[in-house]
Amino acid sequence: MSEFDFDLFVIGAGSGGVRAARMAAAAGMRVAVAEDRYMGGTCVNVGCVPKKLFVYASAYREAFEDAEAYGWEGQKDARFVWATLRDNNAKEVTRLNGIYRNLLANAGVHIIDGRARLTGRQQVNVGEDSYTAERILVATGGWPFVPDFPGSEYAITSNEIFSLEVFPRRMLVVGGGYIAVEFAGIFAGLGAETHLSYRRELFLRGFDNDVRTFVRDEMVKKDVCLHFNHQVQSIEKLEGGALRVTGSDGDVLEVDAVLYATGRHPNTRGLGLDKLGVVVHKDGTIGVDDNFRSSVTSIYALGDVTGGPELTPVALAEAMALVKHWQSGKTAEIDYNNIPTAVFCQPNIGTVGLTEEEARQAGISVVIYKSDFRAMRHSVSGRDERTLMKLIVDKESDRVIGVHMVGADAGEIIQGMAVAMKAGATKAVFDQTIGIHPTAAEEFVTMRTAVPE
Repeated sequence: MSEFDFDLFVIGAGSGGVRAARMAAAAGMRVAVAEDRYMGGTCVNVGCVPKKLFVYASAYREAFEDAEAYGWEGQKDARFVWATLRDNNAKEVTRLNGIYRNLLANAGVHIIDGRARLTGRQQVNVGEDSYTAERILVATGGWPFVPDFPGSEYAITSNEIFSLEVFPRRMLVVGGGYIAVEFAGIFAGLGAETHLSYRRELFLRGFDNDVRTFVRDEMVKKDVCLHFNHQVQSIEKLEGGALRVTGSDGDVLEVDAVLYATGRHPNTRGLGLDKLGVVVHKDGTIGVDDNFRSSVTSIYALGDVTGGPELTPVALAEAMALVKHWQSGKTAEIDYNNIPTAVFCQPNIGTVGLTEEEARQAGISVVIYKSDFRAMRHSVSGRDERTLMKLIVDKESDRVIGVHMVGADAGEIIQGMAVAMKAGATKAVFDQTIGIHPTAAEEFVTMRTAVPE
């Protein structure tokens, strides 16, 4: 008989926590999971899933406009109803919550609803109840961050944006990362007067510079008003509910909602980690070794809370690697190189591998291939939307070390490119591959002329 209530206690039922719990239970471990708010985590509730649904919704306005060029008359009279989208999204999220709960229950995982905190190296309290476990896994993810300034209490985050009672006809999005550009595109597409404020000269830091400038120009075409080198100084609530936003240069903007997408901080507050001697860095991330073990041998952590790539598939991969490590005793194997990612701005970004800037900074001699064109569907619709594709090739080995795209379905296309890169494909292999015609994707295997150095 074990001296512990459970072999594994998981704090957080997000992507990583659920996957680890299910795999551990399947391996014969007695597992419990505690979740206080979002069954399924950020991704399912206020992240990837609802965001993608809202992106779909926001694309219909242009689709209706373009349809007339293809013979579908009367489409421009379509009217957007916020409550329908909001409520249907909520129903889908509730359905997914149930699926995640059933997945855990069917795997034999004990589900505890409530906020957990560590009260010992092998003890967890949830409310008035106390549990012991041989191992504890912290998988609590991140939490939106809003800086403190006059009127910051009037700002909302991605946690609240999907459930607003009234559609904001005038929206200010603050931030320069993928969440900011995605929501700016969403609300512009849904018909809001949309502004995006970013404190630096160009958003999407860390992406290829050609991608960044291309997205900037495309967003302007889609009526997003961009404010670079701009910082919000204060927000004042007016009679009637409107918000007066004052910028660092003294400019004043009146909007109905201010969405802060200025990053996420590790959701570690109140867990009791510091009292147990767990190393927590200044940014709130938990320090772990290659096997996701913290400085306290019985406590592990994975996913966004450890400061790695903040991506759902990464958390899933880490969870699987951790449970395999527990089973085999071998070092957890995770390859963080060439992780593909997508940004669902409009048009979408898909990217994998090194940017041109990263490659050059690493001292790699590169050959660049680039294509900028109007997609076939817009040759008839007349819409001024363009697509960008870019290949970064190591001159010495001929290996493709970076693939970048801005355009419709970029994420779908780059997923296939990621497989090729993982397999070590060279530019010669790309050239020998026969394209699928007519598609945008075929451009990746037909680019023959390098960009002049």
